This record gives sequence, structure tokens and C-alpha cells, in this order.
Amino acid sequence: MNRNKALSMLGMATRAGKTVSGEFAVEKSVKQKTARLVLLAEDASDNTKKKFSDMCSYRKIPYLLFADRETLGRAIGKEFRACVAVEDDNLAKVISGHITEQ
Repeated sequence: MNRNKALSMLGMATRAGKTVSGEFAVEKSVKQKTARLVLLAEDASDNTKKKFSDMCSYRKIPYLLFADRETLGRAIGKEFRACVAVEDDNLAKVISGHITEQ
């Protein structure tokens, strides 16, 4: 996993206006199928993890457990964030590639 590159790309995606963060915004993005990748914080509550994993699985949107709430938030220039959705195909593939890379 190339964590720093993934966080850097997540910041770039945010500056490009291709991410949404926070439970309500991410839920809306998933339900409207504009999300291409959902990142869930590893320290998010079990209820949040289950809610988004079920929602993403049902709509066939990839999701990954990545970093903690503080790190996710800092990467996008916010406080704490339990979930972030990337809404661009290419950026989602690159970020996903960096996270799953071994």
C-alpha cells in the first residue's frame, strides 16, 4: 500500500472538486450513483461501516477501508471524516490502485 500517494491523490481530487465527504453527502452520492469509490475510515463506527458497505455492495460501487478519520479529513482539508466518495473514474482507479498496491 502506498498510503502517502493515495492521500496525495485524494487531496488533488478534492481540489479538483471530484470528492464529497461526510455521511449525508456520501450517501447521496452513492444513491445517485455518482460515486466511483468510497473510502471508509478504519476507525469509523461499526454501524457506519456496515451501512456504507451494504449500500455500496448493493449498487456495485467499490469501497475500501483506509486510514483513520483524522487522516482522511486532513487529506481533504477538513476536520474528521468517516467517509469520502471520489466521483471521478480515473482518480478513483488511481487512488484504489495506490491503496491496494502491495
